[in-house]
Amino acid sequence: MAAKRVYQVWKGSNKFIFGGRLIFGPDARSLLVTLLLIIVPVIIFCVFVARHLRHEFSSYNSGYAILVVAILFTIHVLVLLFLTSSRDPGIIPRNSHPPEEEFRYDTSVSADGGRQTPSLQFPRTKEVIVNGLVVKVKYCETCMLYRPPRCSHCSICNNCVERFDHHCPWVGQCIGLRNYRYFFMFVSSATLLCIYVFSLSAFYIKVLMDNYDGSIWKAMKESPASMILMAYCFISLWFVGGLTGFHLYLIGTNQTTYENFRYRADGRINVFNQGCLNNFLEVFCTKVKPSRNNFRAFFQEEAPRPLASVIARDREPADWGGDRRPKVEDDLDIGEDLLKISQRRNTEELDEDIRGRGSNGLPHNTSEPDSILSLDHRAPTIRSEARHSSWEIAQEVLANSNINESRNYAASKEVRQ
Repeated sequence: MAAKRVYQVWKGSNKFIFGGRLIFGPDARSLLVTLLLIIVPVIIFCVFVARHLRHEFSSYNSGYAILVVAILFTIHVLVLLFLTSSRDPGIIPRNSHPPEEEFRYDTSVSADGGRQTPSLQFPRTKEVIVNGLVVKVKYCETCMLYRPPRCSHCSICNNCVERFDHHCPWVGQCIGLRNYRYFFMFVSSATLLCIYVFSLSAFYIKVLMDNYDGSIWKAMKESPASMILMAYCFISLWFVGGLTGFHLYLIGTNQTTYENFRYRADGRINVFNQGCLNNFLEVFCTKVKPSRNNFRAFFQEEAPRPLASVIARDREPADWGGDRRPKVEDDLDIGEDLLKISQRRNTEELDEDIRGRGSNGLPHNTSEPDSILSLDHRAPTIRSEARHSSWEIAQEVLANSNINESRNYAASKEVRQ
């Protein structure tokens, strides 16, 4: 069986193409709509507007610049769109198990003064220092890690993303640490392209009005495509232009869209703000960090790490009480073996047991109390109401298995009698 690569067993909702070289969000099909919204208007502009403006300038060749600029600028926008949507936005790899160093034990004292079974505690938040100030970070249940500051879990892509800004359906990808720069450049470039098409379409209408003695109606009849393009660009400017202005504000104050919408009502201090100039330099002049994931690498399945090893290492000797078992993993194996043994009785043995009890007229629990009472001194540690560790589970399995064995032995003894 051929070894699988990381992208083939990826637990997120992403889509990969070209053997894991390109990564998209689960809604990557929306990219087709975005491409049509960009390419179709530009084609209409080149065919019905720019082509007729070639001869409207003193120099014959300068008219071609309008057509060339429109094509090159469109290619520039499409490249930025591709860089935004097809690259890792800053996905943090998942852990195969929770961080062991964060497990803690809380040994509480019961109301009657007795010691209760230690319970496993796992903090859901912890504090880190950012620019000299304390910031709380949360634990992600899905990725089994503490999210770094400004990281959030995208419910659409099902990944934790560094410096998560938002999930953009128009590009079909999360916007995060590694593609935010390209996203802003894409939006701002699309804004400039709209202004360019709108301006030259209006200029062509002006040229037609001069040719028809200032009649705007005749000009509109002559080039309805220009009017359609002007209306389309005007509406688009409200979207991409407003988005560009909003993100200029976010960059200047060093915020993300997620932080702005979620925390602005809380009045929290922005610990990441380094001043307007430094904030812009951070976004546009810093080196893009390499991806934390190698999607084309061969997947190596990590063996699950038993929680019992963590418990055995972290618990103090005093916490074990009178029944100290230092080799927890061995106990787990013994418990599993005993459980298998207790399940080996077949149907004939069970029938024989029942017949033997009925023929001798003996009560069903003749020998059971002794075997059960022999384990009473361990019951408080075995049957705790809150089982938080593999150690406690192993104890219960071991006790139940011993009881079953005792019952089997009593039954067979009755049959022999």
